[in-house]
Amino acid sequence: MKLSRMKKILSGTVSALMIATSIPTVASAADQQTRGNIGGYDYEMWNQNGQGQASMNPSAGSFTCSWSNIENFLARMGKNYDSQKINYSKLNGITLTYDVEYTPKGNSYMCVYGWTRNPLMEYYIVEGWGDWRPPGNDGENKGTVTLNGNTYDIRKSMRYNQPSLDGTATFPQYWSVRQTSGSKNNTTNYMKGTIDVSGHFDAWSKAGLDMSGTLYEVSLNIEGYRSNGSANVKSVTVTTGSGQTNPTVTTGNTQEAPQGGGQQQGGFDFSQMGGQQGGFDFSQFGGG
Repeated sequence: MKLSRMKKILSGTVSALMIATSIPTVASAADQQTRGNIGGYDYEMWNQNGQGQASMNPSAGSFTCSWSNIENFLARMGKNYDSQKINYSKLNGITLTYDVEYTPKGNSYMCVYGWTRNPLMEYYIVEGWGDWRPPGNDGENKGTVTLNGNTYDIRKSMRYNQPSLDGTATFPQYWSVRQTSGSKNNTTNYMKGTIDVSGHFDAWSKAGLDMSGTLYEVSLNIEGYRSNGSANVKSVTVTTGSGQTNPTVTTGNTQEAPQGGGQQQGGFDFSQMGGQQGGFDFSQFGGG
């Protein structure tokens, strides 16, 4: 993402989790990273350079996290489908349901996040943010879609020769960003909802975006950039087999929603990471 150049993996075993939850693992000499699987859900926390204070406490289908005075921070939980090597359409409908207390203080957002492979693509379905609306002025307007009672702007941006799921690569980012944020800055926001993930994927395809790749993951993601905040993810549930949707997409240029007060235009940018690929061992991005 231009915001989250944090290319992290949701993988691991229960045994690895037992270690990770008691003794946080470190992704590199500088970065703080924990990851694992609990109750069938993959999770990860990443804190660039171990700067400031960051924590994530995972349980089966829930977690709490907090961050302060960080550079880049991420905490996410969801399902990894990489080992299945299938297109999202083969899952016959994907939904993510969440119940979250989200308190952003600065540049932060809450979203559904993931990747596809072959072709490589990174995606975001943004439900709420702090003082900056992603992805800013970056990328192309591809229209709008209304799903689950909210209207989203569809955008496509590009990353050139940047670290990714599969090492340094050039790849697109697809975005659905609510026209009105589900959260406010410097406030504890009580957010609950269901995201028709496949509906967004279908909408992107109708808007001319390539959705032919194999699905890597579907996760609920909390991110922060040079900010403070916290979240109590009381529940996150990813389900499949909910049936296909037929979203109505309005294509063409859309009016950009007002931007927040943040000055960061592009949020989490790997160019700030000194070429370390965010401290991650990308060889681990292989099978699920």
